[in-house]
Amino acid sequence: MRILGIPIFLILFTFAFAHENSNFNTHVVDRPLIVEFPENNEPQLKEAIDELQLEYCTSWRFSVEANNLSPWKTIPEECADYVRQYVTGGAYKMDIDRVSSEAGAYAESMKLGSDGKDAWVFDVDETLLSNLPYYSEHGYGLEVFDSVEFDKWVEKGVAPAIGSSLKLYQDVMRLGFKVFLLTGRTERHRIVTVENLMSAGFQDWDKLILRGSEDHGKSATIYKSEKRDEMVEEGFRIVGNSGDQWSDLLGSSVSVRSFKLPNPMYYIP
Repeated sequence: MRILGIPIFLILFTFAFAHENSNFNTHVVDRPLIVEFPENNEPQLKEAIDELQLEYCTSWRFSVEANNLSPWKTIPEECADYVRQYVTGGAYKMDIDRVSSEAGAYAESMKLGSDGKDAWVFDVDETLLSNLPYYSEHGYGLEVFDSVEFDKWVEKGVAPAIGSSLKLYQDVMRLGFKVFLLTGRTERHRIVTVENLMSAGFQDWDKLILRGSEDHGKSATIYKSEKRDEMVEEGFRIVGNSGDQWSDLLGSSVSVRSFKLPNPMYYIP
């Protein structure tokens, strides 16, 4: 049996060492190490293992957000409950709210040019719109991404707005930025995406950019870089960029400042 990639006997050894003055009955041989536990110590052992698992999954999520684990396809099986509790609890909302608050303060601090060429780029999925209703039925990232099933969800057009992102969006519009929505969704989903965005409260953007046939097969980093390149060639200054994936933010023609929203459910290169 292995837990978190660590042999169970090492966990037991650590647990036993921490309680060396208790009444554990241990027997050590050359190899392998065997530790015997009375049944009445099972609650303490479970608590120690749960604590180790929490630390492991917290470390894993930190590495995801720092872009140190790329590429990855699914969340670790042992972190399924951890991710579910994070994205459905207060911590995820708090993290998103903090990113949006910092972005809003930055936007307020900027002095825009008089030519109307200062732009803010927003990703759509998990940045403006939340797909948590979909991922709640697909293990919050435990399943390998299924584009066919996800497209069925997109076509319903019912993804809710992320509250603090909507406020940031409205603030950016109020301040006079040109707003570009740059999404990995395809052109065939333009109408439903427009309707979903508008019903969720997003109005009056300057341009909604979706993948065309010429973008098929390109990584998100390359595709989004090329679209930002076109903005810069048209004379726009990309002052801010908000996205939940590093591929929304990295590459060429990066913004003056970028804001990464948390997303431990999936990775897009």
